Amino acid sequence: MRTTKFSLAAVAVGALLLTGCQTTDMQMGSQSAKTMATGSAAGSASTNGSSQLERCESPLGTVSLIENQSAGWYTILTGEYRLPPTSTLLRLLIQQSNCFVVVERGAAGMNAMNRERALMQSGEMRQGSNFGRGQMVASDYGISPEIVFSNSDAGGMGAALGGLVGGGRGRALASIGGSLQTKEASTMLTLIDNRSGVQVGVSEGSASKTDFGGFLGGIGGSAAGGIGGYSRTPQGKVIAAAFMDSYNQLVMSLRNYKAQTVRGQGLGGGGRLGVDGGAAPSQTSVPAERAPARRRK
Repeated sequence: MRTTKFSLAAVAVGALLLTGCQTTDMQMGSQSAKTMATGSAAGSASTNGSSQLERCESPLGTVSLIENQSAGWYTILTGEYRLPPTSTLLRLLIQQSNCFVVVERGAAGMNAMNRERALMQSGEMRQGSNFGRGQMVASDYGISPEIVFSNSDAGGMGAALGGLVGGGRGRALASIGGSLQTKEASTMLTLIDNRSGVQVGVSEGSASKTDFGGFLGGIGGSAAGGIGGYSRTPQGKVIAAAFMDSYNQLVMSLRNYKAQTVRGQGLGGGGRLGVDGGAAPSQTSVPAERAPARRRK
C-alpha cells in the first residue's frame, strides 16, 4: 500500500517536472508577454492600444522627453533591471493618447538628424532632398519621468501564520506564504513649459502585482524553485503599468487646466511675499515714464 502511494506521488512529481519543461510553438502577439503599453500608433491613429489609456480629441502641443540619466532610479532601471530608457515606453503612450505630438530631442535621434544635414552640406545628397534649415519643430513642453522602486516580500506573514498554526499544516502554510511575492512601482511625471520654465502639471502613478510563484513548494524544494522562477512577475511590467497610471492622472488634470496667476505682478514680477528691509513686491517694477507732452506752436 505504501509502495502504491509512493509511486503515485512520484508520477505526480514527474508529470509536474515535464510540464515545466514543455516547449510550445512561437506565439506572436502573446498576451502573456504584453505590458499595459501595447499596440501601435501612427499620427493621430492608434491600433490595439490599451482601453485604460486616457485619450484626447486633439493634441495640446508638442512635447519632448527629458530623462535624468545620472539619477539613481535610472541606474537601477538600466543596470539592475536591464530595462530600456523610460522614453521608449512613454513615446508609445503619449502618441496613442493623441494628447501631445512627440518631437525628437534624444542624443541618438539628434545625431541622426545632424548626420543627414552634414551629408547635405557635403554635396553627397540628391537634388531636392530638402534638408535645409528652418524645418525642425519646437518642443512646447518637456515631460520628465521619475521612478520610485519598492519590492516587498509578503512571505513573513505566511511564516508567522504557520508558526501560530503549528505542526505539518503550519509548515505548509509557511511554505506557501514564503512564496508570496508582491512587486510594486511608483512613478511620477512632471510637465514643464519650455518657453517659460514653469511647471504646468505633475502626477503620480503606481501599480502592484502579487505572484504565487512557489505555491507548490511543499512538493519539493527544487521543483518549487523552478516553477517560481518562471512565473514571477517581471518588474518591467509593473513599471509600465505605473507609468500609464501616472500619465492618465496627468491627462485628467490637464483637461481641467487653469493657469496659475500671481495678482498684481504676474509670474516672476517679485511675488507677493515681502521680506524685512526689502522693497515691497508692488515696488519691484518701475512703471514706464510717460513721454513729455508736446507743446502746440
